[in-house]
Amino acid sequence: MNGGTFELGPIRPPSEARSLLIRLTRNCPWNKCAFCHTYRGTKFELRPVEEIKNDIRTIQSMVEKITETSWKYGHGGRITQSVANYFFESDEGHGEGIRSVVAWLYFGGESVFLQDANSIIMKTDDLVEVLNFIREQFPWVQRITSYCRSKTAARKSVEELTRLKEAGLSRIHIGLESGYDPVLDFIKKGTTAQDHIRGGQNFVASGISLSEYVIPGLGGDRWSREHAVETAKVLNAINPDFIRLRTLQVVRGTDLYDMLQKGDFHPLPDEEILREIRLFIETLDGITSTVVSDHILNLLEELEGKLPEDKPRLLATIDRFFALPDRDRLIYRLGRRKGIYRRLGDLSDAHTYNRIGEIIDSYSAEGNGAMDRDLSKIMQQYI
Repeated sequence: MNGGTFELGPIRPPSEARSLLIRLTRNCPWNKCAFCHTYRGTKFELRPVEEIKNDIRTIQSMVEKITETSWKYGHGGRITQSVANYFFESDEGHGEGIRSVVAWLYFGGESVFLQDANSIIMKTDDLVEVLNFIREQFPWVQRITSYCRSKTAARKSVEELTRLKEAGLSRIHIGLESGYDPVLDFIKKGTTAQDHIRGGQNFVASGISLSEYVIPGLGGDRWSREHAVETAKVLNAINPDFIRLRTLQVVRGTDLYDMLQKGDFHPLPDEEILREIRLFIETLDGITSTVVSDHILNLLEELEGKLPEDKPRLLATIDRFFALPDRDRLIYRLGRRKGIYRRLGDLSDAHTYNRIGEIIDSYSAEGNGAMDRDLSKIMQQYI
């Protein structure tokens, strides 16, 4: 039983915050993307199927222990706040693994996310075996999701992916990042626009829900327009279920940061990135995807809607931001980056507006880009 614990990988998508994490592979088989630091200095490994199944057995024993605790303290097997508090706050040495299982059960225990960066690279037979075992051990699970690279998806047949769907794989998250080949080459993505299209279309044909991630600002000031337009064209060819926006933040310790320091990359400021997003949304056409802006790095979180019917509203929301006076845009930017604002309508709170306005005034007195410098530091914390 792995000594009462199980492996946890480093990341998962924000939309999988309530999912149980099961590690099928370690790290990333590509690990060269210029903007990413997550797996830097690590080696990719496929975990043996039996090792993965042992982790799942360990999790099942944890589920039994948590349920027994609930009955013991009079909660009838339900994972209440009191039960969760017992495992998070008691002095009995409960580790990260069992606390993650408690949180999963507390939030319903309905979804599982398979780590790390590209679980679909496993042999299809092996992955089907793991998926079947998850469903056998946790028959109440409604959704199983994972990351995948477009290159891997392009190499898998629709028949293979359909087998994964039938075994329980519900949704795939793909880091498309850009649909413009010069940008993909520049960031060392190791894939092409055509790979993106072929891989995405394979998943759509299999019936597995597809979530494609785009990085506004990734083309910098050199390729902003091409990045927006060509990425939209690639997505028009795929028609994924979800298009998720993840605004670029250049992180220390990445190749892109080194390029920035050398002057080989010039990032766009917030408002130029928002103009790029407007062009991107405007170019999306003939698809029924849902656009999602579910990350604090995005200036406008409320950019969420179903295409094509919500497209005019999405564009109008961006236009509403640009129609604000200069000072209001500054106040919103600072409030958003500090996690205070979530929607443009939040500006109507006079007390918060005045308080942030005072901070803006202090920055103006300081001068020399002090606000932009501090905003960048804040955004680094969200990576």
